[in-house]
Amino acid sequence: MLTGRRVIITGGASGMGEGLVRAFPGLGAQVVAMDNNVEAGRRLATRAGAQFVALDVCDVLNVEAAVAQAVALMGGLDVLIHCAGIAPGGPAASTSLATWEQVMSVNATGTFLLNQAVFPYLSEGGGAILNFASAAGVQGYPGKAAYAASKGAVVAWTRTLAQEWGSLGISVNAIAPAIWTPMYDQTRAQMGAEQLAEHDRQMRQAVPLGGRLGDIDEHFVPVMAFLASTGARFITGQVLPVDGGILQMR
Repeated sequence: MLTGRRVIITGGASGMGEGLVRAFPGLGAQVVAMDNNVEAGRRLATRAGAQFVALDVCDVLNVEAAVAQAVALMGGLDVLIHCAGIAPGGPAASTSLATWEQVMSVNATGTFLLNQAVFPYLSEGGGAILNFASAAGVQGYPGKAAYAASKGAVVAWTRTLAQEWGSLGISVNAIAPAIWTPMYDQTRAQMGAEQLAEHDRQMRQAVPLGGRLGDIDEHFVPVMAFLASTGARFITGQVLPVDGGILQMR
């Protein structure tokens, strides 16, 4: 499905980004993984048959240089999968300005910078941008107000780019995943027994397919492989949930 596709994957040292870096070379893609965790990112990329470039999504000069380096390594670019992001919690009333600015800088401004940086390369022959949004950016997320706001910005930005850049053959979509990751394992480990039981009860109600978050390899990678392929070139401007039915937009 991905033979010959040249793909940048940000946030490629952990979680869903790591899963894509592990899988995509085996599907025929050239992959450059990017992350600010240089040691882990380079180690993973080497094992997977990918290449690695260090990235600070908040630094415009670093972003531009990293994208240029990735394009040079692959001899061009077809797909950006922008997974990198952070998700600190906190109610709206007590969210500090520092937290707000950090979340917006990484999630919203980081998306803005990466998308702008790949534009000159994708505009030459078309391609795909897959930004990571969240159900939180569509329907809100009590207890993660700043995160929800940042992902709402990603959704609006993505839909605008789809309209502006479509004539150049660039598709731009937002992914809203609900996938089990090591970060989710850490969250669960911090819960007491009663809290965990209640959380799992809520998940059984919230996720129609299976009652729990999805698996990276079984549920997530196949969808992303399709969206990164030429077969998805007529899909743009969408929020695409990979979440077992949590986000049912009408």
